[in-house]
Amino acid sequence: MRQRFLLVLGLLIGLIVPLNATAPAAAATPLQIYGAWHCGDDYCTWTTQRSVTEFDSKNHWLIDRGDGRPSVNLVVLSFVEPLKLLHRTNDAGTVDGVPRGMTPEIVNYFTSRGIRVQLSIGGITYTDAWDDALAEDARQLGLNAAEAATRLGVGIEIDYEQNTDPNLTGLQTFIDAYRSVHPYDASGARPGSRLTIDTAAGDRWLIDINRKATQDWLRTDTPVLDYANAMVPARQPSPSTAISNWQEHVDGKAQFSPPVLPLAPAKFTGAAYIGYGNRTMPECTDFLTSLQYLTGDFVQNVAPNGAGTTSGMLGYMFWAAEKPSTRGLGTQPPNTCEDGVGEGATHYGIPVPMPPLRQS
Repeated sequence: MRQRFLLVLGLLIGLIVPLNATAPAAAATPLQIYGAWHCGDDYCTWTTQRSVTEFDSKNHWLIDRGDGRPSVNLVVLSFVEPLKLLHRTNDAGTVDGVPRGMTPEIVNYFTSRGIRVQLSIGGITYTDAWDDALAEDARQLGLNAAEAATRLGVGIEIDYEQNTDPNLTGLQTFIDAYRSVHPYDASGARPGSRLTIDTAAGDRWLIDINRKATQDWLRTDTPVLDYANAMVPARQPSPSTAISNWQEHVDGKAQFSPPVLPLAPAKFTGAAYIGYGNRTMPECTDFLTSLQYLTGDFVQNVAPNGAGTTSGMLGYMFWAAEKPSTRGLGTQPPNTCEDGVGEGATHYGIPVPMPPLRQS
């Protein structure tokens, strides 16, 4: 009887306190970057100066997800034409080399609400202009970019999409010149010190730029650039394809010659479309079926594989706010993105303003 009693007692204890209880799973790494490229209302040229009132009527969702809080903590105004920046061009659409629509008032529209702002130099349309500007005077281009950043109180994004024989020497000179004015700042306190670069969705396009950036500019021990954005591919990928692309950055490509080194998860973001063609997308309108929801576990937990010490990518970027193309809906009313991007900001507890970024 005593043995039966002890057996029953042991079973009851086992139900209440499992023997050899496993430790709780490590908490997911919080996302730090949750931003949107912004193409203005003229297909990424920004050549027209706009009033804040009119701009707000088309873009209010970015600063208010429905409860007064911003939907994003970063906006990247896209694009600055590299040759015009080098020459500090003044014409019908440009002032001192920067598009007329990228005004202090538009920057303040975002920064006054805790949203960080960067200017993107380049884009696929301006690839040849990048080549020409780097060949002509890469150092002066870097200094002019730094001056524009100082004048507007913004950071700079390098979007140099040359897949064949990019001018990496010139790009290094550009970066060195920029950093001579705005040194690397891990705290993120100085807007002009935020200098980033765009890479392909995975490791199989823009290979030379990606290799150079991973090897020399995105190191965790001697960082030069703050981080990279793994851009959107040609069309919205499935969650599994997006994850596969991002894993390529984490793993590197040892089989390439020369190899592409692994990139620390803490040194890049992943990207998704919020508008494509003439249809709304869940990334904009339905968070629970969106790419940013369905890939969230991976993005918050992907482990380093040869570079970095902490798990999880930095976050997400979205292409693109307002009117990125002459075709398609864009994100102007009634096609705004509070229920996709905004809901994601709530779900992930996106910090506004952006905190100091993880460094490794």
